[in-house]
Amino acid sequence: MAQDEHPPAAAVIDGRPTAPRFGEEPLRQTREASAALRRIAGLLVSLEHEHPTVDAMIAQLGAWEDELTLAVPRDPRPRFGPDQTVDQRVYLDHAFDLGSFNPSFPEYRFARIDAESARGSVTFPVVYEGPPGLVHGGVLASFFDCVIQHHNCAVGSAGKTRSLDIAYRRPTPLLTALDFDVTREITERGLRSTSRLLLDGQVLCTGELDSVAMSTEQLAARDFGRRQGARA
Repeated sequence: MAQDEHPPAAAVIDGRPTAPRFGEEPLRQTREASAALRRIAGLLVSLEHEHPTVDAMIAQLGAWEDELTLAVPRDPRPRFGPDQTVDQRVYLDHAFDLGSFNPSFPEYRFARIDAESARGSVTFPVVYEGPPGLVHGGVLASFFDCVIQHHNCAVGSAGKTRSLDIAYRRPTPLLTALDFDVTREITERGLRSTSRLLLDGQVLCTGELDSVAMSTEQLAARDFGRRQGARA
């Protein structure tokens, strides 16, 4: 795999496979609908006045909600662990690209990943606004958690977050192409990663995350249930 390619969960980095999957892959429809919902949410919060299209959306969304409720498992708990049942919902892989299928989280893209460091880019749309024209601080915290743990899982050692410290140095603008990088080290207690968000080389904010160090095989050994009808 080339170093400038985006590594999905099943990719190979530096000639060796990445971690096993940590859940089922999102459906194509889920990814596409998530992107559309994020764009629509941005338009909704930008409206000057009430619009008839929104009334039509509300009516249609109610009908769609009724239809989809009949199509999903009855139990909203994740299909995970030794006591899972087919009546529980399928658990999606949250280690990689969470924003690509859940519009509550930002989308980002890695340009390079190796064992000690990584770098990539992100643009925050209007839906993540806090102060006028700026990214909400809570969204930035979620962003750092996502990219740091994505890096950990991709290179073969990861674990639950112990702590995440955010330092806000400069306001982070919306609708602006930003760069990020990640560096990590192994400590006595586990893993320590530091990520920076940058605009034209200036650091906007940083996130430092401490996590448990476990092999990805240990993490993936917890049994997540497959989709009904999926191949083994």
